[in-house]
Amino acid sequence: MKSFLKRVLGMIPVLLGVVLLIFIMLRSIPGNAAAVLMGEHVDPATVERLTRSMGLDDPVPVQFFRYIAGALRGDLGVSYRYDRPVTAMIAEAFPATLQLALLAALFAWALGLAAGIAAAIRQNKLLDRLFMGASLLGVSMPIFMTSLLLQYFLGFRLGWFPLTQEAGNFASMVLPAIALGWNSAGSVARMTRSSLIEVMQADYIDTARAKGLLRGGVILGHALKNSMLPVITMMALQLSSMLSGAVITESIFAIPGIGRLATTAINNRDMPVLQGTVLFTTVLVIAGNLLADLLYSVLDPRIRKEV
Repeated sequence: MKSFLKRVLGMIPVLLGVVLLIFIMLRSIPGNAAAVLMGEHVDPATVERLTRSMGLDDPVPVQFFRYIAGALRGDLGVSYRYDRPVTAMIAEAFPATLQLALLAALFAWALGLAAGIAAAIRQNKLLDRLFMGASLLGVSMPIFMTSLLLQYFLGFRLGWFPLTQEAGNFASMVLPAIALGWNSAGSVARMTRSSLIEVMQADYIDTARAKGLLRGGVILGHALKNSMLPVITMMALQLSSMLSGAVITESIFAIPGIGRLATTAINNRDMPVLQGTVLFTTVLVIAGNLLADLLYSVLDPRIRKEV
């Protein structure tokens, strides 16, 4: 419990550092957000009045602490472009990102575990080489390339799935889920294979075989259970990264999620929205790390005793 509280308290300086960094970066970009908002042919006096009303003429430290005070109350500011609370915009966009991340995680974990187990059982055989080659391709290929290839072959050429996301159409989420989960599936497969092969060489596995247990029973009843610890930890980290890192996938497949909200905010120079999405995704990543630590301590009694 003490270790968990220490990790939670350790989140605070990380969050403050992220907000401070995004503040400095956004205000280092040439130009004025008020001028961008008003357009090119606008009276400088009007821009000055808008800048003053938006609080952009205040010193950066004042703006920073004002933002932190609002964030502690759940107020992430108001969008410059849409004149809406940022918190409400994130709440509307998050379900789409959550749906995409869960589908991608389900695809990645099912495919990765199955391929990793099969490759470990058929170690150094043709099946092992095929699966590990495919997993290496999945880990190496950028998400945008995977997305475009899936759109071209499965969406455009074969017409099996819609090219972009359609509200209420589950089939339109299949390609984005595969594109986002393909990389993670390769990582899970490689981790499952290496962990399972290592466990299969343990003495208690030889003892189980000597007792006359079938190969399948040894793998499923003993080896697989004990080899899942690092794999499950990786899965928890992958889910948090999918929730926070779906920017490219959402942009290509026109999914109205957190990632697309952030890219739109960048194009519009909508600082409150961009700051809010960055802060929100940072919280998701930290929460994923906490979840991975908790799972590790729950699944491994040795770590639980140390905690």
